Amino acid sequence: MLQQRLKLYRGDDNQREAALKQLFIEAGCSAANLSEQPVPGRNQPNVICLLPGATAATILIGAHFDHATDGDGIADNWSGASLLPGLFQMLASAPRQHTFLFVGFTGEEQGLAGSSFYVKQLTTEQIAHTEAMVNLDTLSLGPTNVWISQSDPRLVNTITATARLMSLPIAGVELNKIGESDEESFIAEKICTLTVHSLTPDNAHVIFHRSDDNPSDIHLPDYFNTFHLLTTYLAALDTLPFPRQHVCTTKVVDETGPYHFRRKRRGLPSPSVP
Repeated sequence: MLQQRLKLYRGDDNQREAALKQLFIEAGCSAANLSEQPVPGRNQPNVICLLPGATAATILIGAHFDHATDGDGIADNWSGASLLPGLFQMLASAPRQHTFLFVGFTGEEQGLAGSSFYVKQLTTEQIAHTEAMVNLDTLSLGPTNVWISQSDPRLVNTITATARLMSLPIAGVELNKIGESDEESFIAEKICTLTVHSLTPDNAHVIFHRSDDNPSDIHLPDYFNTFHLLTTYLAALDTLPFPRQHVCTTKVVDETGPYHFRRKRRGLPSPSVP
């Protein structure tokens, strides 16, 4: 099923948005819980699937479905977007304490347009109830990585412990000199984030916004492992009490200077997750 969903990358962003919405429907997201949020300046809306929980405490899982003009954009980022319905389907199989939101963001490649607009529409109360934003961007190129400096330590520690219990690989690979993703919109509001990806110094400079981003670069075993890890990780987050007065202080990536917004470059450090 994951592989079939991954194959729906073809087409423009309008077709991707329609495919993502249909995948949510097929995964069981009801009409009452599936919505489209129009975003000013974008032809495509944000696609939102709600999984109600016993409390208002919210965990959001996001991935952008739009792609750059060069290449097929299957890794960046249909790999993340097409995983959302599967994660919803797995988590919906049991009652949840948290309310889960699965959001396919539009316009990430145009200045984080979709995620920025989404956050700006949140009320103070909704922001306070959002305990975590898990961002999925550019999966399937290899084993699971996390962007440690842009992630809350508690969220990093939990996914690391989960990976070890499952005997799955995980590493920390920083992307500060590569670009940014939708987590930045949430960090600006001090919402705790975790960014999951599969980039390394060897693949980062050849994949982003290039013709090399095509199906031949997809590593399905790693992709399946990332999915299984995320499913177990999100279920674990649902059972953990969030510390009172916990404040996330991660800073937005500084992309000023000679490097244009979202420009990618070499020089990716790769520390291991402790």
